[in-house]
Amino acid sequence: MAMKRILKFFRRGPGDQCREEYEFGDLLGSGSFAHVYRATFKADGSEWAIKQIEKSRLSDADREALGVEVEILEKLNHENVVTLRQVFDTSKYFYMVMEILRGQDLFDRVVTKEKYTEKEAADAVRQIAAGMHHAHLLGIAHRDLKPENLMYTSQDPDSPIKIVDFGLGKVIGEANVMFTACGTPGYVAPEILRGESYTTKVDIWSLGVILYILLCGFPPFYSENNAVLFDQIKRAAYDFPSPWWDGITESAKDLIRRMLVVDPTARYSAEDVMEHPWVKSEAAGAGDTSLAAAQASIRKLRLKERLRAGVRAIGAMAALRKLVSSGGGSSRAEMVFKGAAAATAAAEAADGGADETSATEAAEAAAASAALPEESSGAAEVAPGSAAAAAAAAASAP
Repeated sequence: MAMKRILKFFRRGPGDQCREEYEFGDLLGSGSFAHVYRATFKADGSEWAIKQIEKSRLSDADREALGVEVEILEKLNHENVVTLRQVFDTSKYFYMVMEILRGQDLFDRVVTKEKYTEKEAADAVRQIAAGMHHAHLLGIAHRDLKPENLMYTSQDPDSPIKIVDFGLGKVIGEANVMFTACGTPGYVAPEILRGESYTTKVDIWSLGVILYILLCGFPPFYSENNAVLFDQIKRAAYDFPSPWWDGITESAKDLIRRMLVVDPTARYSAEDVMEHPWVKSEAAGAGDTSLAAAQASIRKLRLKERLRAGVRAIGAMAALRKLVSSGGGSSRAEMVFKGAAAATAAAEAADGGADETSATEAAEAAAASAALPEESSGAAEVAPGSAAAAAAAAASAP
């Protein structure tokens, strides 16, 4: 198993060597079986982020995934990929000492910029492609590339982007392919949805979706119904609707057309993306035209996502009360409660200016339902390829 293969990277010994070498500080975040802390290396005072994983809560599948993630991060060494410094394996905890990232994710950075142009979007794509090129040369696919997994190192305007969270990553041989279904719906490649074999090219599709959103503020494929959404993706049924795309350069559109290609053998590679004129040459590529409209749409898109998370959280809490009152069992109740708390935290993370009235009304509606919300299958379906519908949905956000 992968966990056994990476044991040589562990530093075993009596006691807790990680806490002996590092001074633990503030809690930065929590998950179902892990906590992330700010920590200081006692020997030189440098700051790191340490993920503390409770081993007793890991299933066999969790252990395997953790082993693969460590194996991948140990291989990677690039300025646009998060750094794994070292790992510790103790009787109770498994620790991952990571580079600490003080900046925002890609889309949150975009919405806080005073000025946002194609040139800045191209710079972001260049960095992401560079990091993925490094990984792909080593036979590593990320498989879950999305804005939340693209973090800036700091708040500095020139801070580099880091690709993070290789939890769904996979190491493959040069001639090998993968079959496992994984990824985030809006960013997943068509070959994964079709259940076909796939390669590292799935990451290029995901980056193409990210680029599309960076330029207009809404996704190329959109529906509240996953079946409709997946049909759009499998056919690459997207367009560049007016007026949202009227001011975008043809070079940018050309790059998207070469990334969002159904046939992965015809799809660009990470190196191809880096060499495209829009990314490589300011003169022939991205310009200083303002993308203020896209910036505003991305802001609304993020707010809508977080308000939806809040609705689900309140619904989950209502379901928890119903479960407990009906004697549904403490272990299941605990699971539901933790999920609700996590979703609530996501909703509360909305930056500057969530519409409190809308959030309250949505929360009350979810609480009244007294059930865990499910994805709607009765919503008005979007005509395949109608990116204008996605724009309209983004515009309707509070």
